[in-house]
Amino acid sequence: MKDQQKILMVIAPREFQGIEYNDSKKVFTEHGFKVVTASERAGECIEKYGAKVWAEVPIHSLNAHDYDAIVLIGGPGASQYFHDDDLIHLVQEANSAGKVIAAICIAPTILANADILRGKKATVFPSQKDALFQKGAMYTGKDVEIDGNIVTANGPDAAEEFAEEIAKLIA
Repeated sequence: MKDQQKILMVIAPREFQGIEYNDSKKVFTEHGFKVVTASERAGECIEKYGAKVWAEVPIHSLNAHDYDAIVLIGGPGASQYFHDDDLIHLVQEANSAGKVIAAICIAPTILANADILRGKKATVFPSQKDALFQKGAMYTGKDVEIDGNIVTANGPDAAEEFAEEIAKLIA
């Protein structure tokens, strides 16, 4: 049942992109999904422009099987997760289980580092396209790219379309 479907949104404790988070969360909520927000630790997180968001759960305590989708939000702070073992393991576990995995802005670099973009079409904020190439992804430069269970987007202007595509894949 849709009202039981859960989307995990992962944000950095500082400097995450609030537009990407808020626009995506709004779309997910409108579609009737339960949204759970995670970060490095549970508690207050501060977006790039100073707004505060509460993360309910720490990344290290998560099980991918508890969620229908895992959505990684970008912004400068997301770079702290580029090589985060807990998040990379979570993404790999979700991918193995066929869950929807999504990342926006610079966050697709985390998916590339988890080695789940090899041979897949993907997009990312332009500053990170080389990171995708180096891990075998086929960078397309589109605003939003879908390849199988993976959705990537290039930044805040694409957030609504990104979230709509994720909602379609889960439904």
